[in-house]
Amino acid sequence: TMTIHSEEHIVDVHVRSGVYSSDTIFDYTHGYIATRLFSRNACFIMKIKKELIPELREIGHLAFERQTMKDVYSPNNVWAQFQAGNSRLGNFKDWILYGKHIEKLCTGLPLYQ
Repeated sequence: TMTIHSEEHIVDVHVRSGVYSSDTIFDYTHGYIATRLFSRNACFIMKIKKELIPELREIGHLAFERQTMKDVYSPNNVWAQFQAGNSRLGNFKDWILYGKHIEKLCTGLPLYQ
């Protein structure tokens, strides 16, 4: 499911698919995306690259296009590839940078950038 909070410039995406379940926050105000993978008990954070990620006003239109939804949620497609690396727990400076929505999603979990 996808929820768009236009007034807060936030998009919440919840994928319920067994071992592949995840929650993702697109925070357009702070310019970051955070994905919490439940199977890995971790949060992955990346900077929004405007040339690759649809703008907030576009994302709602794309969600209603049937073919786009099939492409976006196809198990064969990956939006980002994360490489193994060092993780750390978020601190006060991180939450100022990433914002309260990502803090709520990722507090207490290892963060990977």
